[in-house]
Amino acid sequence: MTIEADNCAAYRVAVIGYGIGGAVFHAPLVSAVPGLNLSAIVTRSAEKTEQARRDWPQAKIIGSAEEVFAGAKDYDLVVITSPNRYHYSQAKAALEAGLHVVIDKPMATNSQHCLELIALAKKQNRLLTVFHNRRLDGDFLTIQKIMQEDLLGQIVRFESRFERYRPQPKPGAWRELGSPEDGGGLLLDLGSHLIDQACHLFGRPQEVYCELDRRREGVAVDDDCFVALSFASGVRAHLWSSVLCRIKGPRFRLLGHRGSFEKYGMDPQEEALRAGMRPSVTAGAQAWGRDEEALWGSLNTEVDGLVVQGKIETLPGSYPSFYEDLLAALRAVPGAAPPVDPQDAWQTATILEAALRSSEQKTVVRI
Repeated sequence: MTIEADNCAAYRVAVIGYGIGGAVFHAPLVSAVPGLNLSAIVTRSAEKTEQARRDWPQAKIIGSAEEVFAGAKDYDLVVITSPNRYHYSQAKAALEAGLHVVIDKPMATNSQHCLELIALAKKQNRLLTVFHNRRLDGDFLTIQKIMQEDLLGQIVRFESRFERYRPQPKPGAWRELGSPEDGGGLLLDLGSHLIDQACHLFGRPQEVYCELDRRREGVAVDDDCFVALSFASGVRAHLWSSVLCRIKGPRFRLLGHRGSFEKYGMDPQEEALRAGMRPSVTAGAQAWGRDEEALWGSLNTEVDGLVVQGKIETLPGSYPSFYEDLLAALRAVPGAAPPVDPQDAWQTATILEAALRSSEQKTVVRI
């Protein structure tokens, strides 16, 4: 696909939704990239409207996504960070209006809708990508470097966790208390990240096994999740997500024939964004995304016959790179590509569906 580019003008961005996705992630990250202009924010909530006006006085606050699509000539790019059930319909409307589209993960609540959006983007000659920001976590970038440098030998097992402790569901939270049609639950939420990361490292799995549970009273969707993926290379990925972990396990554990790597603690970028820090104004550009030394991972391996063990510095995380890469793709910079291929998001959707079948049938599903 060849996208017509304007290398001089700033791209006008409308962010649809001002919950955690819009307020904490997308609005600050869009505004941190020169060449992107946060032009509009869509929210129906009176409280969120006031918050958005305080946070981004230069942006127009709009009450519905339909107003953006009807006035598409005023925008170039739409970022969809509304509840999951609206991702497909809003992305479809945006593409039909001639807008480029970023969708917060998951791309859609089923794989068929993902394929339809990919085909529509191609037909409209518009860029479509999905916000899998966890590819830009510092710990995940560090794992990629370890594998690229072959420090552990042939990899046999990859373990990854997103664990929290929240024994009481958030009041009114659609992700926990809404109907299954809302697209809530940990499998679609954090599981999308876990599966995307595993596939980004090892490709498409051959087999999927999944256990889903509802552990807290009142929740309508899964709040405890385990997924096992088996790859053609022999790698097995074990992925966990739970909201009942008061003592958390390692964020990552990577086992190879020559050694192992283990890492505790979360990438600091989300916490920084929640605290109101913004990459473009953080004191010291090199400070953004850097892990505390106490949370650096542990490496124990053998290199050229010598045992190497100790702490390994975490590479800086870089969420702003998502929108920097997006801008380069929009401007048709030679060699540039969308930060996430939407085909990857479709693949994740197919694996999520296989995981749901596995949980329901209590069996391993081949894909």
